[in-house]
Amino acid sequence: MTTPSQHRLPCLLFLVVLILFAAQVVAADPPVPTGEKLFARDNLVAWCIVPFDAKKRTPTERVEMLKKLGFKKYAYDWRDEHLPTFDEEVGLLKKAGIELTAVWFPANLGADARKLLDGIKKHNVKPQLWVTMGDPGGKDQKEKVETAASIIRPIAAEADKLGCTIALYNHGGWFGEPENQIAVIETLKLKNVGMVYNLHHGHDHLDRFSELLKKMMPYLLALNLNGMVKDGEKLGKKLLPLGQGELDLKLLKAIVESGYVGPIGILGHTQDDAEARLRDNLDGLDWLIPQLAGKPAGPKPKYRTMSVVPVVSAIAA
Repeated sequence: MTTPSQHRLPCLLFLVVLILFAAQVVAADPPVPTGEKLFARDNLVAWCIVPFDAKKRTPTERVEMLKKLGFKKYAYDWRDEHLPTFDEEVGLLKKAGIELTAVWFPANLGADARKLLDGIKKHNVKPQLWVTMGDPGGKDQKEKVETAASIIRPIAAEADKLGCTIALYNHGGWFGEPENQIAVIETLKLKNVGMVYNLHHGHDHLDRFSELLKKMMPYLLALNLNGMVKDGEKLGKKLLPLGQGELDLKLLKAIVESGYVGPIGILGHTQDDAEARLRDNLDGLDWLIPQLAGKPAGPKPKYRTMSVVPVVSAIAA
């Protein structure tokens, strides 16, 4: 016959083992962020593939390309000749189960903007509206911020009626500086206004990218990747496939470590075949991801396109 104290002994031993195990878990190094979820295919957004495509695909052909490449998200850029088929394209995207994540949007509420808003409303989609502008005008910083805010405010109001958000898009100049965009956002104090950051318009920010990322995080709605080298825009290497930039791994690590969890844009943006350019970026990303986990780099991808774009016009994304 066992005594109560004998019954308690195995329980105490089990408790000691459990405590020791828990202590080991707490003491262990935290797992290295790998970005596998962040850079998974279903979080990648195909961007700059409408006016930037040597094959000049139709909406049907473009949606088929997105399906073939495994994209579940898409950001729509356009020129005037594409707007008549916007409604058709949104319908095809819905049928294919591809999210219209964002739409390149004018900094006004003119006829083009109304065409886009009508299509968004008809199909009951809720994309981000990516809005940029040049220098808004004003004699000093305070006036520039207030002028930019006054331009964005009515667009944000229309977007809010449809359940859409506004993302301020960095495109160089005064409006392309993240601190200026943040000042505009904080002046507006609107829940549906944030920002989208583009690495291909951020070559001047590379030395302070991690610092800027911390500032942007409360407002960051999307982040678009690009192959990056120091002074890339000045050297005629504005756009490179992922994996071709000497800074790509460092920048991806900074993004992962920041805790950002939103959509990640994958660029076309050259006059190559858009499918080939997207594939190059996807292959480059797949080559970089294992290195984020400390694994050795395998063989570099064989790129199909190596176009670089030294200068992008004011209307280009």
